Amino acid sequence: MSSTVLIDYGAGNLRSVANAMNSVGAEVQIVSSGEEFPAHPTRIILPGVGSFGDSMNELVARGLDQPVRSAIQAGVPFLGICVGYQLLFQQSEESPSVEGLGIFSGKVKRFHPGKKIPHMGWNAVRPLNAAHSCWAEMPAEPYFYYVHSYFPVPDDPSIIAATTDYEELFAAAIIHKNVWAVQFHPEKSQDCGIQLIKNFLAL
Repeated sequence: MSSTVLIDYGAGNLRSVANAMNSVGAEVQIVSSGEEFPAHPTRIILPGVGSFGDSMNELVARGLDQPVRSAIQAGVPFLGICVGYQLLFQQSEESPSVEGLGIFSGKVKRFHPGKKIPHMGWNAVRPLNAAHSCWAEMPAEPYFYYVHSYFPVPDDPSIIAATTDYEELFAAAIIHKNVWAVQFHPEKSQDCGIQLIKNFLAL
């Protein structure tokens, strides 16, 4: 397989994502600055653990924000994971003064008070289009592993690819053209997570 760019901006789950990629025989190029970013990447994965503001500020400080935007706009297959999903939007309630990548219109919101936060552990994901290649070779309602207190609310509901119920429905995944992004952690989700990675690598 061709090399896939894995964006390093200090996210804590970088190594586990790389290990999951390696487990399916994928070559990974870890890129930690704009200067290292290849001119013609084959695929891009933006992982994430931590806050929206810190993550976005680190992307900017390392000169990675504009290369990622440009590659997405050029049609390069892209997978955003957890905070890497949230950063595709304009703003987050977690860090109101920080602008996200702005690929999609919408806001990242916190779960309503009164429930256990963070949402942590296994939960069912309900694909809205089970025939899409993202969900190939998976059960009708696959289970994935979550750790998060915030979730994106896209202005355009047509990009929502799956929902999860945590006392309220939220957009567990979006798919739009070359962009796949998920709130759960495929690298921690055993068989279904590995299958999703395989499906992404097949793009």
